[in-house]
Amino acid sequence: MGLKFLVVDDSVTMRRIVANSLKSIGYDSFVEAGDGREAITKLDSDGSINFVITDWNMPEFTGLELVKAIRSHERINNIPILMVTTRGLKEDILEALQAKVNNYVVKPFTPQVLKEKIDQILASV
Repeated sequence: MGLKFLVVDDSVTMRRIVANSLKSIGYDSFVEAGDGREAITKLDSDGSINFVITDWNMPEFTGLELVKAIRSHERINNIPILMVTTRGLKEDILEALQAKVNNYVVKPFTPQVLKEKIDQILASV
């Protein structure tokens, strides 16, 4: 089964960077959302999305709120989530892990780091 990613970030530039990184490591199926609300709408309407990569810092509906919403939604609560964020404090990482993200990447990152984190998640689900 191929992966279809939902890339969630309020920065168009950052969504492009993640999308280009995914392409460079062999993944070419993804959709984008500019915030958590849009992400939930896309997850509800597109049943083929099976992996979420989200930023934390977004206005109104943050990545952490998105993670909690996904984890409380029966149909999609097992979808793998990778958080890609500038928030690198231990407390932040712990909070994200407690919200049940599968893995965590601190920006800036390389495509290789993204691949390693995705591979780690896929090996554990």
